[in-house]
Amino acid sequence: MEGIVFANPNWVHVVWPAMALVVALAFLEFRGRDLLARFVSSTMQTRLAESASTARRVVKLVLIFATLLFGIAALMRPQTPGGTEAVAARRISADIMVVLDVSKSMLAEDAAPNRLARAKADVAEFVDRVTGHRVGLVAFAGRAAVMSPLTTDYGFFHLVLNSVDSASVSRGGTRIGDAIHKAVAAFGINRGVSRVMLLITDGEDHDSYPIDAVEEAVNAGVRIVAIGFGSETGSEITLTDPDTGAKTLLADRDGVVVRSRLDGELLRELALRTEGVYVPAGTSAIDLDAIVEAHIEPLVTDASARLQRRAPTEHYFWLVLGAIVCLGGAVWASAFRASSWESFRRRRMTA
Repeated sequence: MEGIVFANPNWVHVVWPAMALVVALAFLEFRGRDLLARFVSSTMQTRLAESASTARRVVKLVLIFATLLFGIAALMRPQTPGGTEAVAARRISADIMVVLDVSKSMLAEDAAPNRLARAKADVAEFVDRVTGHRVGLVAFAGRAAVMSPLTTDYGFFHLVLNSVDSASVSRGGTRIGDAIHKAVAAFGINRGVSRVMLLITDGEDHDSYPIDAVEEAVNAGVRIVAIGFGSETGSEITLTDPDTGAKTLLADRDGVVVRSRLDGELLRELALRTEGVYVPAGTSAIDLDAIVEAHIEPLVTDASARLQRRAPTEHYFWLVLGAIVCLGGAVWASAFRASSWESFRRRRMTA
C-alpha cells in the first residue's frame, strides 16, 4: 500500500513498554513451571495437572505481543491519501448584537403566541446555532437599553433573554435610530472582529432618524441583518390580560385603535447601507437555517480564503480487527482443557 502516513506517529514509542511487558510475562510463565518442577517430578506433574506445553506457551506469548503491536499501530492511525474537498481556510471571530423590539405592538397575537414570544424563541434558537461567537442583547421601544453585553456565556444570555418583556423598557413607541446608536456603542472599540447587528422589529419608526444612525454603524464596520415582523399592510394589536384572559384592542390616547404597520422599505434600506440583508419574516416563523447559512456565515467567514484539502482514508479498523483476533487466539492458547482432579480421576479409572 503506497503513500501510507501516520496521524499519530508518536505512539510508536509504546512498542518498548509492550516488549518489556511480554518479557515479564514470559519470565513469570516459565518461572512458575520451574518452581513446580522443584517439588513435583515430571511424571507426577502429568498425572496431577495438565499444563500447557512449551510450544503452546510460546504461541500464547507471541499472540499477546501481536495484540499489543496491532493496538499500537491502530493508535498511530495509518492513512492513505483520499479525495479532495474545498474548505474555508479560516473562520473569523464575530460579535453579534441582537437588537430586539419589545414595544407593546410586539404583543400582537398575529404570530402565535405573540410576536415577542415568537421572536424570543427564534433568537434563543439562533444563538444556539452560532456558537463560538460573542453575543449581546439590546432591547428597545421608545428608548434602548443594553440587557446583555457581548459575551460567550450563552447560559447568561438565555437567562437575560427569558426575562425580557414589554416592561423591560419604560418608554413606549418604536425608535429604531436610538436602538442602532445604543447597539453600535455596545460593540466597543475592538475592530479586530466581524460585527453583525441582528435587528428584529415589527413597526415603523417614530422620528428617531434611523438613516443618520445607520451611518454610525457603517463607520463602525457593523453589518445589519434586519428581520421584519408583522404585516406591511397593517394589523390591529390584540392584547390579552394575563389575569383574566380578556382580549382588548390597543388604542391611543384618543381612543383610536392602533394599527401596527411594518415599514419594510426602511428596514431594507438600513440593511443594504451596511451591506447587510433584510429578511421579511411577516407573521410566520423565521427560517433560521436559511438566515445563518445565507446571511450570517458569509459575514463571519472569509469566503475568499478557500483551499483544497485532501481527506485521508483511515485504515486503523483493520488493525483493531487483527488485535481482536490475536487476543482471542491468546485466550484459547491459555485455556484449561481439564482440572487437575478430573485428570487424575480419569487416569485412575483407565489404570
